[in-house]
Amino acid sequence: MARLRTWAGIALAGALTVSLAGCSDTGGKRAEDARKAAAAQGRAAVDTPRWTFAMITHSGDGDTFWDIVQNGAKQAAVKDNINFLYSHDDEAQQQAQLVDAAVDKQVDGIIVSLAKPDALKAALARARKAGIPVITVNSGSAQSKEFGALTHIGQDETVAGEAVGEELNARGRKKAVCVLHEQGNVGHEQRCDGIRKTFDGTVRNLYVTGTSMPDVQSAIEAKLQADKSVDAVVTLGAPYADTAVKAKRGAGSKAEIDTFDLNAKVAASLKDGTLGFAVDQQPYLQGYQAVDLLWLYKYNDDVLGGGKPVLTGPQIVTEDRAAALEEYTQRGTR
Repeated sequence: MARLRTWAGIALAGALTVSLAGCSDTGGKRAEDARKAAAAQGRAAVDTPRWTFAMITHSGDGDTFWDIVQNGAKQAAVKDNINFLYSHDDEAQQQAQLVDAAVDKQVDGIIVSLAKPDALKAALARARKAGIPVITVNSGSAQSKEFGALTHIGQDETVAGEAVGEELNARGRKKAVCVLHEQGNVGHEQRCDGIRKTFDGTVRNLYVTGTSMPDVQSAIEAKLQADKSVDAVVTLGAPYADTAVKAKRGAGSKAEIDTFDLNAKVAASLKDGTLGFAVDQQPYLQGYQAVDLLWLYKYNDDVLGGGKPVLTGPQIVTEDRAAALEEYTQRGTR
């Protein structure tokens, strides 16, 4: 049996995965072609008003993870007759200003990530005062309710880290490096802390300048050269996994490279054994459900989760499962 450990999730996530994986090659292609055609023609499945939803994230330029989130949000927006606006900035104060701009536009709903929650608190208070419903996504589950959001969609970062620690134990690892590429991101700190909770070995944090891949590579390579006993490197984003592999080769290290998040490159590297495992939080589902749940709230006053976060992960993906997911990563939905 394919090896896939599901540590947390929701029925909706499972249903989506089953529906995608259950298609035959021909049926899956037809369904995909139909989806693309509907999206291209802007056909909605509902006749509700054309509300405007704004998604504002902490993404930097060129972050493929957020491309997948957007793919999910855009498909849900077509289905739900939503005018979808996307903006991003990896500087917290700039992200807050983008939220303020959305409030000034009097949008009908806001989706926001809270990587650095304190910087967003005042902006979300303005949204709440203006009567604009908010859903937080990906980062900030602990602050979501406090800041007045309807719900949070994503993975519990501490639980995800704990899952990684357990997986490292199962693989017999003894000394790990957790590579943090965005200082101040509370979710990243929670991931590394979670690993430390369950991992029987030792974990050291390595802070790198995530905006410069050469700097990331040199920092990891230096660490592996200085400490040959390191047998696992965990990166916190898919784009950094390949860089860690290059660093490993440069250092002549035998450490296993593992990563959070999944994309086409990670799936291929899992399949050929270059990477040990990946932690998938299903970003497509985060974007899709954020739009869909805002639409449900506007249409029917529905709120999913009962005040608790709606979990989309984590899932530990290994070599055995990578081939089945590779098709979806190539089309930008996993």
